[in-house]
Amino acid sequence: MIPISDRIFFFTRRKPIIIYCLIGINIALFLWELKLELDGELGNFVNSWGVVPAQISAAFANALAGNAAAWIVVLMRSTSLLVGMFLHGSFSQILGNLIFLWVFGKTIESVLGYGRFLIFYLVSGILTGFVQIIAEPSLTVPLIGANGAITAILGAYVFKFPKAKIDTILPLLIVFIPVQVPATFYLFWWFVQQIFYGIGSLNIPGGVNPASTGYLAQFAGLFIGAAFIKLLQRF
Repeated sequence: MIPISDRIFFFTRRKPIIIYCLIGINIALFLWELKLELDGELGNFVNSWGVVPAQISAAFANALAGNAAAWIVVLMRSTSLLVGMFLHGSFSQILGNLIFLWVFGKTIESVLGYGRFLIFYLVSGILTGFVQIIAEPSLTVPLIGANGAITAILGAYVFKFPKAKIDTILPLLIVFIPVQVPATFYLFWWFVQQIFYGIGSLNIPGGVNPASTGYLAQFAGLFIGAAFIKLLQRF
């Protein structure tokens, strides 16, 4: 099931400028990851800039214990919550994320406007990152990808347009059948398709994104997105 577009966006004239920028940044950084992989430096890069819950949790515990210098470490490691959103571990992961970002994100951007949508995207991604840290604070495997932010967009979309229909292509062997699917179906399909995110994985020693932690955070992301769009529209 491949979502293509929705009908709601066609009733607006606002160009999805933030979506264009986010897609461009994600693709540019993924190309940089491919270069680092060829140079044998990708593992160090991902471990430095991906979200490693054990490192952030340890630094935070030291800071609470009275080590003032540890707050600097907490701040430095917390930047990974932002940077890690723009890194991806496989071709299938970035492709799936960008398709959902385009189909559902451009309508949410049209609803919120450029500035509020950018805030929505970044804050939602950071909050889901915190959920991942709380869920498994001892995890030493890096967490990367825009999955949390995309889940929040999906949650916001279904909350705002629960009866929307999504133009979808159903691959059937070599035949592609166009169909319309309720937006609520993609609440289910989003999690199913991530089973295939290992396809085309980059060579990252130790791996990234354990499934159990990622699913929990993204489930929370659905509620974060729904609550956040309601709050932003109110103001």
